[in-house]
Amino acid sequence: MTMSCHPYAVLAAQRLLPVLRSTDADAAVHRTTALLAAGCRAVELTTSVPGWADAVSRTAGLTDSAGRPALIGVGTVTTAAQAESALDAGAAFLVSPYPAPEVRVVADRRGAAFVEGGFTPGEIAAAARHGAAKVFPAHALGPAYVRSLRAVLPQALIIPTGGISPAGVGDWLDAGADAVGIGSGLPAEPAELAAVFTALARPCACCGDAR
Repeated sequence: MTMSCHPYAVLAAQRLLPVLRSTDADAAVHRTTALLAAGCRAVELTTSVPGWADAVSRTAGLTDSAGRPALIGVGTVTTAAQAESALDAGAAFLVSPYPAPEVRVVADRRGAAFVEGGFTPGEIAAAARHGAAKVFPAHALGPAYVRSLRAVLPQALIIPTGGISPAGVGDWLDAGADAVGIGSGLPAEPAELAAVFTALARPCACCGDAR
């Protein structure tokens, strides 16, 4: 896989997006490093992490276990200022929990990938038209909701997030999700963590890398 791979393609190939809400920047860097060593390439750090911009700048230049450049995203981005700070720190993509027009403006101007949050079919369709849609909070809707969305939005990039356990990821993927955001529950043991990503990965649409 090369730098030319688009973040959306990487997310769809990885299929599991870790969402980190660490206690501080050092903890976020430590966990991100462990995830990259396990074969994960795209990781989302949230703005709820104290010193999140520092954590992004310290991890954006890292590589995963296959030598691929890391794609560090920033989640819970709801303002233009946060979006600018995230991209200045080296973020590869932005994520919001709900429709965020201010963030969309910044993402469009700077050519950044944006996974915009939505709950209703209209919000999700609008987000998908511009790039990717985060279905949030996913646990309130269930996999059947994604299956219904997929029927009317067959080309949309859909990433449900919120209240999903690792054991339930397969149900969401089977329902039509392109990737699933996970905030907790991933194994800490390196071999077990690596096995999770290896089992879920599929070929990248950009380069065909099936890591």
